[in-house]
Amino acid sequence: MPRLNWSGDEPARGTRKGRWTRAEIDRLKDMYGLRPESAIARDLGRSPASVRKMAEELFQTARKQGPWTAGEIQDLKRYLGASGPEVIARILGRDAGEVQQQIFELGRIQQNTRWTRDEVMELRRLYGTRTDEDLAAIFGRSLDSVQRVAKKYCLAKDKAFLKRQLGDGASRMPRWDEEELALLREIYPKTPNLEIAQRLNRSVKSIVSKAHNLGLRKEIERLREMGRENVSLRYQ
Repeated sequence: MPRLNWSGDEPARGTRKGRWTRAEIDRLKDMYGLRPESAIARDLGRSPASVRKMAEELFQTARKQGPWTAGEIQDLKRYLGASGPEVIARILGRDAGEVQQQIFELGRIQQNTRWTRDEVMELRRLYGTRTDEDLAAIFGRSLDSVQRVAKKYCLAKDKAFLKRQLGDGASRMPRWDEEELALLREIYPKTPNLEIAQRLNRSVKSIVSKAHNLGLRKEIERLREMGRENVSLRYQ
């Protein structure tokens, strides 16, 4: 029997067949709509067709009608950009046309208030796997506002996301030169990643990835300071 792979780092060998276990079904519920079916299939060691069939059975409910609840709108924002209207409609038990209409209505909301800390944290979590247009709808902000905050925090799209969106034409970050590498080695142990990203005009993800490849580590005192900062922000 093939080994199930829950990490998503490497596909399980072979394709699992037969009855689904409760653990597999629970895992499918957690991932469906947030990750591509092909990625879910790799994680579970199942075929994409098997994943699709089980998802259709799990979310086969009577279609809801009438006004959308606040909870449904929040669920829509959760899946918006990660899946198409048809998949979202299946999960929410709504008609695909209704889902498209609600997405359109979300896009018309553009608040001008200051971004809250929770919103910024959520943007940083979602930014790599959503288009800027979808993020604008999710947060009820203008496209310019989303891009401005993303630039401030040196956010970048995930490579896998760009490849799905752009294919082989996905943009690539410029290669690191020796001067940049020398500066990274010098300041990484004591300097916040965001500050490093701003100085090198790169994304925070790029800084973290390159530092990991080079075997760089933060100094213990800096890690403790980061912990104190996080606690302070949590209680502000």
